[in-house]
Amino acid sequence: MNREIEIAIVGAGASGLMTGAMLGAKDVVIFEGNSKAGAKILVSGGGKCNVTNERVTPDHYLGDPDFVSAVLERFDQHAMLKWLKKRGLVAVMRKNGHYFCPQSASELLDILKRENSKHTTLLHEKIAHIEKKEGLFYLHGEKKSFRAKNVVIASGGLSFTLLGADEIGYTVAQSFGHTIKRTAPALVGLTLQKEQFFFKELSGVSTEVNITVGEQICSGALLFAHKGISGPAVLDASLYWEKGSITIDFLPGWSLREFLGSKKQLSTILPMPKRLSKAFLEHLDIPDRVVDQLTKEEVARILGLKQYSFAPAGTFGYSKAEVTKGGISTDEIDRDTMMSQKCEGLYFVGEVVDVTGRVGGYNFQWAWSSAYCCAEALSKLEE
Repeated sequence: MNREIEIAIVGAGASGLMTGAMLGAKDVVIFEGNSKAGAKILVSGGGKCNVTNERVTPDHYLGDPDFVSAVLERFDQHAMLKWLKKRGLVAVMRKNGHYFCPQSASELLDILKRENSKHTTLLHEKIAHIEKKEGLFYLHGEKKSFRAKNVVIASGGLSFTLLGADEIGYTVAQSFGHTIKRTAPALVGLTLQKEQFFFKELSGVSTEVNITVGEQICSGALLFAHKGISGPAVLDASLYWEKGSITIDFLPGWSLREFLGSKKQLSTILPMPKRLSKAFLEHLDIPDRVVDQLTKEEVARILGLKQYSFAPAGTFGYSKAEVTKGGISTDEIDRDTMMSQKCEGLYFVGEVVDVTGRVGGYNFQWAWSSAYCCAEALSKLEE
């Protein structure tokens, strides 16, 4: 391909495909290093893709709230649901306002592919380096080079390494003078210190909790795993955790006072799976006996389960993380167009930007919203 491309999109994931889908008849070439487009879409949400959420606000994101708000307002969750419905996909709302594809994520991917059918998608075409000379971008692959007037970086983060994640987006941004906020795995399980190793013996057990990380409270299920703890509440907590302690309320909305004087077994009244309650009683060195036989000291130890604090050892890492937090500083990106403030014609969308959402369709909504802002700006350019 020796011709000059009008718009080159690096990455055929959610944000890249959505950008292309909204560019209509424009001359677009999408570059994807993998063997297929939308690989991460297909595995997300248990294969049904949590496309968005009933309620989306800047509070659901880690990032500059003003920047996030400006982008989301241009193309919000309602706009996305209408866009999908117009193309034959009526998303289904499930628990906590999460919208999923009715059958499978392939329904969404098929729409995105269809909307990009007039564009060229080059698979197995990994871009390694981009430079700009005399007003044109030169995209250098492993074997070929390409020229383009405009470039959209939609390469995602470092998560899901098995799906081909790499650093190209950050590398390109840095080469054009952009600041990269420190990246780390997010929406990921947390590993344990030696004192919590007994959690590993509870692998497969799930319980409802509230987790406090700094000023954030993350509610939902906690799942005990072989490597540590996971589940929606933990994944959300990982978004805000850097180092130091987290505090888990294993007894949310529960009061022991109601049961004082009761003849019931302690493991029976605790609002958690019996296997977990017995493990905690052993850990706290409290015999599983009737409630009215508890000492004041034992009562205090049980109530400590409402403020169980410990410092995670780390995370499960990028290979298990759903997203990457950190990324290209939004201070250096135009919030109206997603164009670089360092280089005209260079745009950034999706996960590669320093905006990361909580569990619940928020990262996909960021992909759709940022893609819209970018595509709208590119649509107005003269060919």
